Amino acid sequence: MCTRCSSTRVIPFRLIPRPGVPIYEQAVYAATRAIVAGQLRAGDPFPSVRTLSRELKINPNTAHKVIGKLIADGLLESRPGIGTVVAAPPGATAAERTELLNRQIEELVVEAKRLSVGLEEVTAAIARHWERLSMAVEGRDPMKREGAAIEVRQRCERSGSH
Repeated sequence: MCTRCSSTRVIPFRLIPRPGVPIYEQAVYAATRAIVAGQLRAGDPFPSVRTLSRELKINPNTAHKVIGKLIADGLLESRPGIGTVVAAPPGATAAERTELLNRQIEELVVEAKRLSVGLEEVTAAIARHWERLSMAVEGRDPMKREGAAIEVRQRCERSGSH
């Protein structure tokens, strides 16, 4: 077992750069997804700017901007003397929470129509993603567990610690 790596906090999300999408947006999305999927829970510490920059291999200014956006969105909060932590979910009504999704829903519908994807196909795809994220929250996602194990092994191999 790698003692050095097992004590190192691994960021619970990955950034696989996609061409045409700003790295900042990709990092915000990856962190948001980790919070929504339950990989990060309310009160959990969030990586510092320096750690986020190093682990995701992004510019420190970009990492700072990512954390600022997540704080502005209410997903993170800064606690003096503690650092940045995952915020508790907002106490909004179901209607208010749904209202927040309207822009993304409209973009999804427009894109689906552009690609000639029917309502049934879109609904089925949403259901699959919903189930996958639900499984991850409940810890039933074997791919997530296997991916984490592989990542830790790779870090140990790179550091030369076994």
